[in-house]
Amino acid sequence: MFAVIKTGGKQYQVKKGDVLKIEKLPEEEGKKIIFDQVLLVADKANVTVGKPRVAKAKVEATLVRNFKDKKIDVLKYKNKTRYRRKIGHRQHLTEVKIDNIIV
Repeated sequence: MFAVIKTGGKQYQVKKGDVLKIEKLPEEEGKKIIFDQVLLVADKANVTVGKPRVAKAKVEATLVRNFKDKKIDVLKYKNKTRYRRKIGHRQHLTEVKIDNIIV
């Protein structure tokens, strides 16, 4: 069984036991999280598509850790004018482990 959930403006396909890196959530490590924006639920026999969400469907997860992602470099350059800018960025992420899909 798998589900498609929406969090942080993105959609993720999840199944039981998956570990995801998602946008930072304001929770503490080890806390249970419930994702109620489930867009699709499917098992071997049935596929349920929400309009826009599947009613009464939830995905339970445990917050593993909050961390910063690898640094990315943003470079700006304009030729013939000696213009160069280098900016670094590290995104705040949350790692969650999917415990259960409730239909």
